[in-house]
Amino acid sequence: MKLLSLSIFVVIIAITLGITYWAAQRTRTASDFYTAHGNLGPVQNGFALAGDWMSAAAFLGFSGLAALYGMDGSLYAAGALVAFLAILMLVAEPIRNTGRFTLGDVIAFRMQRPQARLAAVLGTVVVSLAYLVPQMAGGAALIKLLLGVPYAISIVGVGVGMLVYVVFGGMLATTWVQIIKAVLLLGTAIVLVALLLAQFGFDPLAVFAAAEERYGPQILAPGNYLKHPLDQLSLGLSFAFGTAGLPHVMTRFYTVPDAQTARRSAVWLMFLAGAFFLVTTLIGLGSAALVGQDVIRAADKGGNLALPLLAQYLGGGHGSIGGEIFLAVVVAVAFATILAVVAALTLSTSSAIAHDLYVNVMRGGQVSEGEQVKVARIATLAVGAFAILFGLLAQGINVAVLVILAISIAASANFPVIVLSLFWRRFNTAGVVAGMTAGLVSSVVLAMIGPAFMGADALFPIVNPAVASVPIGFLGAILGALLSRRDPVSEAQFDEVIFRANTGLRDDASTGPAHH
Repeated sequence: MKLLSLSIFVVIIAITLGITYWAAQRTRTASDFYTAHGNLGPVQNGFALAGDWMSAAAFLGFSGLAALYGMDGSLYAAGALVAFLAILMLVAEPIRNTGRFTLGDVIAFRMQRPQARLAAVLGTVVVSLAYLVPQMAGGAALIKLLLGVPYAISIVGVGVGMLVYVVFGGMLATTWVQIIKAVLLLGTAIVLVALLLAQFGFDPLAVFAAAEERYGPQILAPGNYLKHPLDQLSLGLSFAFGTAGLPHVMTRFYTVPDAQTARRSAVWLMFLAGAFFLVTTLIGLGSAALVGQDVIRAADKGGNLALPLLAQYLGGGHGSIGGEIFLAVVVAVAFATILAVVAALTLSTSSAIAHDLYVNVMRGGQVSEGEQVKVARIATLAVGAFAILFGLLAQGINVAVLVILAISIAASANFPVIVLSLFWRRFNTAGVVAGMTAGLVSSVVLAMIGPAFMGADALFPIVNPAVASVPIGFLGAILGALLSRRDPVSEAQFDEVIFRANTGLRDDASTGPAHH
């Protein structure tokens, strides 16, 4: 039985590794490595974006929260539905038109000072590592469930798989793994929901009724997890602004040839991810009703294994052939999901270190294509090592909670700086540094002293710090700009930014920092 499960798992992973080998043969230049040469169509990039967004948090964390905390968990899924509206309406086109490889390009083109690019590197690295850790933890929990491998060894396995994808295949491999993974994920969700509804006469309301019958009406009431009155507002702010500050999502808009394709990619993403998120609450409540909260907590106290355990139950239960096969398929798809997401995160982080820090700050842009790709691959190895280290510390914490905390950091640090760089003439390098610092420090500190990490002993009462840290990030950026000298260079560049953001016209041979 274990051999059959392992075989199914290995086949699915082997397919993604085959894609990586194919992509490695086609990854030669920096543009290939960072952006797949910018030639993806809207459907391809939309599926890849959906693959980025439908991460371990969506597949495991959201359904786990719904299983353990009922409708409070469903708010995490509902928030994800509107997460890309700000991207579609506000920043997708300007970022596509003003940058080249990284978010640092957008900021540095305005400011043309190394301090601004260094601040962008800091924001990218911190957010990406914060987002990486829960993906690593989710992958390790899955391997432990399927194969019985200890958590620590599982974390190392996830890290090695991630490094193989990125170091050899770059963005092209990551993109195609994301696309295939998104298709597998959506297909698995459809089968899982169909089998679940078959248990209840294909009546979705019966799933809610079964959960209520087993755990009482409180499971369908608010306040089981988000206990503070501002928790829900804070969660919404994180989704609304934080997604537009996630480096691995934003850099996907450099993989398309023009701004119209970027917008169409976002529309495809909203439909694909929206369809998926609609069912995570159903899956979570179904897990609570059929598998039981005690069993879910026994497998993983954060609730991250609710969905795989439901798949095993619907396939015939523990020990049955059907149950083990369905469990193996779900775990393999989820693991491929996690590998693809951590690959994208690692790529965006290594791109910031290699392109922004090494090429543009340390070497002044005087680096060959081959050397730039080599440095990016070395940076990838370093990022992978840190991700493994932090992943070891995340055992037992719900991955959705950790991901939303990462999105809070992005909303507080990256989003204010990006928006003000694009739309405020007076903004300058001092504003970038002050805003990034204020947003990072406030969001990380408030998260660490909040209920997500300190439980009942929390010093800050709100699970998600965005309601406080986002205003602090904006305030720091605005005060930093107003209290410092006006920068004639950044103000002069503002007209060029507005022109490029709205037309997409530019000369890539120009000497601006965005085009080294």
